[in-house]
Amino acid sequence: WRTNRPDLEGIPLSYAGRLDPMASGKLLVLIGEECKHQADYHGLDKEYEFSVLFGIASDTHDVLGRLQTSTNEIAIEEHQVADVAKSFIGSFTFPYPLFSAKTVKGKPLHMWTLEGRLDEIEIPTRTSEIFELEVTDFETKPRQEVAALALQKVNSIPKVTDPRKALGADFRRTDVRADWQDVAMDFSLPAKYTIAHFRCVASSGAYMRTLATIIARELGTTGLAFHIQRTKIGTYNSDTKTWKLEY
Repeated sequence: WRTNRPDLEGIPLSYAGRLDPMASGKLLVLIGEECKHQADYHGLDKEYEFSVLFGIASDTHDVLGRLQTSTNEIAIEEHQVADVAKSFIGSFTFPYPLFSAKTVKGKPLHMWTLEGRLDEIEIPTRTSEIFELEVTDFETKPRQEVAALALQKVNSIPKVTDPRKALGADFRRTDVRADWQDVAMDFSLPAKYTIAHFRCVASSGAYMRTLATIIARELGTTGLAFHIQRTKIGTYNSDTKTWKLEY
C-alpha cells in the first residue's frame, strides 16, 4: 500500500470485517477519518462462494487445521446436499470456531484453544440470517489431488514470525502439512472425495467454515471448508434480492 500509493503516506488505514487466513476476496479498507467509523461497517451483509470437502474434518474447520480422517467410504448425492442447503435458510445460531479471534474474557478464543483451557470458558455463539444458500457445483477428486490442492492453500500465506504469536507456531503448519501428506499416502483412505460448491448470502457473523462442518454433519459425515471467497459486502434486500454494495 505505502509503496503503490504514496499519496496515503501518513494517513491512517484500517479495515472492517477481517478474512480468515484461508479465505480470500472482498475486504473493506477504511482511509483517514473513516477509520473512526469502523463500527458502522461491522453489521454489513456478505456473499460468499465456498466449498465443502466431505469425509475429512479439522479442528479449524478448514484446510489449515489438524485433520481427522476416516477409512469409511462416503456416499453423498447432489440432491441430498441441495436439500440440506435449503434447510439452513433463515435465522441460525452458530458457535464461534475454536480457532477464531472472538474475544472471551479478554482473550481471543484461539488462544484459549491453543492453551488447552477451553474447559474454563463457555463457547460463545452468534445468531445470523442466511438469506440464500445454494449448491453451484458438485464433483469428486482423487485423494492425492485433494491433498496436493490443500497443501497449496496451506503454503499460500506468509510465514508468521511475530514473537507475540509464537504459541500458534506459524499456524502449526509443520504438523498440518504432515497431516495432508499422510492423507496423500494413506491407501486405507477413500480413493476419491466429494466436494460440493455453494453460494451463500448471509448477515454479519456467519462463518462459512462453521457452516461447512454443520452441512456435513447434517449429511451424516464430517467435512471442512475447502475454499472460501467473499464476493460481496453491503446491505442485502431479501425481498427484492438486490444489493446496496459497499464494495
